[in-house]
Amino acid sequence: MTSWHPASWQSRTAQQQPKYPDPAALEAVIAQLSRLPPIVVSWEVEALKARLASAQRGDAFLLQGGDCAETFQDCESDQIARKLKILLQMSLVLLHGLKKPIIRLGRMAGQYAKPRSADLETRDGVSLPSYRGDLVNRPEFTAEARIPDPQLLLRGYERAALTLNFVRALIDGGFADLHHPEYWDLGFLKHSPLQDAYQRIADSIADSLDFLESVSGRAIHESVTADFYCSHEGLLLAYEQAQTRFIPRQQRWYNLSTHLPWIGMRTAQLDGAHVEYMRGISNPVAVKIGGGMDDAWAQGLVTTLNPQNEQGRLAFIHRFGAKDIEKHLPRLIRAVRATGQSVLWICDPMHGNTETATSGLKTRRFENILKEIELAFAIHQEMGSHLGGVHIELTGDDVTECTGGARGLTDADLQRAYRSTVDPRLNCEQSLELAMLIADRARGGRR
Repeated sequence: MTSWHPASWQSRTAQQQPKYPDPAALEAVIAQLSRLPPIVVSWEVEALKARLASAQRGDAFLLQGGDCAETFQDCESDQIARKLKILLQMSLVLLHGLKKPIIRLGRMAGQYAKPRSADLETRDGVSLPSYRGDLVNRPEFTAEARIPDPQLLLRGYERAALTLNFVRALIDGGFADLHHPEYWDLGFLKHSPLQDAYQRIADSIADSLDFLESVSGRAIHESVTADFYCSHEGLLLAYEQAQTRFIPRQQRWYNLSTHLPWIGMRTAQLDGAHVEYMRGISNPVAVKIGGGMDDAWAQGLVTTLNPQNEQGRLAFIHRFGAKDIEKHLPRLIRAVRATGQSVLWICDPMHGNTETATSGLKTRRFENILKEIELAFAIHQEMGSHLGGVHIELTGDDVTECTGGARGLTDADLQRAYRSTVDPRLNCEQSLELAMLIADRARGGRR
């Protein structure tokens, strides 16, 4: 690693970076960020890596979920609590169905930047820079709002820290106590056909804990509370570099803006800046992979990002779509296996199933999301591999952005509560239903 430094990415081509009009102002903000306390600490990062190694062996399962893109406006207590609730509810259902520990990883506390397919957005003949997330510019379609503003990097840091601080306070205060799953109940369950099924699962887990503790005479500490970690796409490299610290006790570099940063396919070039940056940090890292990634590219990522084959270090988040997963996933599993190394395989059933409704809104069909997950389980099992987790874009709110599910949402329902500024998310009820169906599939596989 002698050739690596947190700034060595600057010698490579960096895709998807905003063009700031005042480089001096950007440098001043990065200098401020470099002096601020880290958002996470190295021992938390190492703890997550150890848990991901368990998932890689098939002994645990990762639930990664949250917004496609957080907004600064959503940094308020009720929004954060609702998102945490649905992730905890889903993990409870998965724990019951899979019979293995669930690793909870939020797409939150830093998911403020998004890659775009085009640098410009055109409306009614007017072209302006694309909105790249609240960390970069503002969504309003005005020339002033779309100018990249380095001060937003500081606002993003502050909101990420506030979000994770509140999550930690909730969990430390007993919000995630598995003895009281009723605390997590969301109002929609009173009107949902899933209410009785969820209640049976919650009661079963509570009864099991009470029984184990009565027999042992002490608390089952591993089950009383839920550890929670955060992740985001490590897109803006100047921001990531500013929170990269050398920890003398560990003798390693860590990105302390999040526990797990990932690279999107748009920025996963082997000779690119994002791969160069990620190869030097000691965090677990992930890469989004799709049908456009050939075998050599995938193999190069494995050997570049994890040359020592460290367990729990590298995850591949596959996103093919229900119609293409059988074509591409087996060959990529074989390609990774040919390197003699291994990765943690995670299924992202969202991005490959995006389509446009008749209204012009982007949406995803629940049945396609479920189908891709079911096919992922089957393919990994057939090939002697492990599906170690799922990566879901979701919200704790009752939005109407994805169609289908128990309520049978249609394209006509999308207008009622479509709030996403980027990609469509599963709502709270669809998210819980998906967890129940995954758990049911796992129970069926053990019969």
